[in-house]
Amino acid sequence: MSDSPDREKRPGRREDGARSDGGRAGSARPRSAKPPQASGERRLWTSDGKPARSAAPGSRDKQHAQRGGRREEELTPEELRARELRAVRPHHDDPEIPEDVSVKELDRIAFNELKTLSKENADGVAKHLVMVARLIESDPELAHKHATSASRRAGRIAMVRETLAITAYATGDYALAIRELRTYRRISGSNEQLALMVDSERGLGRPDRALELGRSVERHTLTPATQVAVAIAMSGARLDLNQPEAALAELEIPQLDRNLAYSYSPELFWAYAEVLDDLGRESDAAQWRAYAERAEEALDSAEGDDDTIEVFEEEVDGGTVHEEGE
Repeated sequence: MSDSPDREKRPGRREDGARSDGGRAGSARPRSAKPPQASGERRLWTSDGKPARSAAPGSRDKQHAQRGGRREEELTPEELRARELRAVRPHHDDPEIPEDVSVKELDRIAFNELKTLSKENADGVAKHLVMVARLIESDPELAHKHATSASRRAGRIAMVRETLAITAYATGDYALAIRELRTYRRISGSNEQLALMVDSERGLGRPDRALELGRSVERHTLTPATQVAVAIAMSGARLDLNQPEAALAELEIPQLDRNLAYSYSPELFWAYAEVLDDLGRESDAAQWRAYAERAEEALDSAEGDDDTIEVFEEEVDGGTVHEEGE
């Protein structure tokens, strides 16, 4: 990558658009310390393991996050369950599914989550999810329609609600994204989408609430990759509040180690470089961009999947980059 100031700086993204990360299928993380309108990562449940991404174009009305003037956290458990069980949208035409779509394209773990459904319904939901993965980059609006159809059929399946949240984020409907992510968290008990929740609050123009949400979960309870994603989202919220020094501090976590290159390291190094640039520390920013590039090269040359440990060394301006899978 070039260090030219007019280069678009996106953590963990090379000029050719490729990137490496260790998120599980179905996870999603914001890609930048900049506002979520500029970026957003979505990983969907496909058998080929390829990440799906697209830019989120903008937020919608904040009132989408409320029903009857009450915030979702103010509803009773009975009201929350009733909301989860009703159709996502009462008037929705299912988009067409091409004949070549097969349920075998869906990751086996994801398909296993659908076993509580009838076979016919499970197959229909699976095909809609396959279409989401196919379309999320090229046509996020249509991908969102497929996710909505899947949710209407299987609204009590955590992974389905997670996918709906991901497509809502991709289309810029951050109010729907945060609502669906809260539902996903209640059903699954997982906080691994915390970063996307934080970034959705940013998209709604609520950086203070984003910071509060990010602090509501103990970081040590999250996977290292999610800790990194949350740090990047929190740093972005600090930048939204014009607090660049605090934004830098949010990124100074144990994973910010130039001598180690995990799948999430390039993304973190790029984000750190961006904030250094904002602080006018151009020399330091250039150095961290170099670390990010070397980490990407190390990860690209590693053999095996993300669960395979690959260790090697490469000189980086007097330092050493080690790479090992998660």
